[in-house]
Amino acid sequence: MSPSENARPATVDAPGLRELIDSGHAPRLLDVRTPAEFETSHIPGSYNVPLDLLKEHREELRNHLDEDVVLVCRSGARATQAEHSLAGVGLPNLKVLDGGIMAWQAANAPINHGAPRWDLERQVRLVAGSIVLVSVIGSVFVPQLKWVAGFIGAGLTFAAVTNTCAMGMMLGKLPYNRGASCDLDTIVGHLRGSTGKRA
Repeated sequence: MSPSENARPATVDAPGLRELIDSGHAPRLLDVRTPAEFETSHIPGSYNVPLDLLKEHREELRNHLDEDVVLVCRSGARATQAEHSLAGVGLPNLKVLDGGIMAWQAANAPINHGAPRWDLERQVRLVAGSIVLVSVIGSVFVPQLKWVAGFIGAGLTFAAVTNTCAMGMMLGKLPYNRGASCDLDTIVGHLRGSTGKRA
């Protein structure tokens, strides 16, 4: 990791962001959670740009983001990764919503609600926990299965140390977590304002 990747990004807290929005000087809000998480709840006026798509197409997205940008996710971890990606292609004026959508909701700020779905972190806990449980129980009959539980434990430890999650990235690609508007052309169209409106 380069020094810039280790640097803590600039942040804005929920009350500060709400004040900016209410004053008529709202920054561009990019929600980097999965489309399913975004559909469940999001800040009015925000755009959904899933983290994996943002990382893959950061150069193209950079051309449509020439103003103040606040990045939003569930708690701030994915938004921080998005900030590093966009800062790496020279995009200035980036901030991360401190505490993410959870902090926004805790501040009783306005939010749009849709059909409830499990957030990505909860899905990771379910899948990882289930694999470990089945491996430990199965190891009574097939002792080698204990290594599967060890592998999952090592993966979770690596995820915590590096602030990334391979399992989360894989789960994010499942149909459950995707949406109809989860492609670059649609997102760029929304950012340009030529098709659709802010959600």
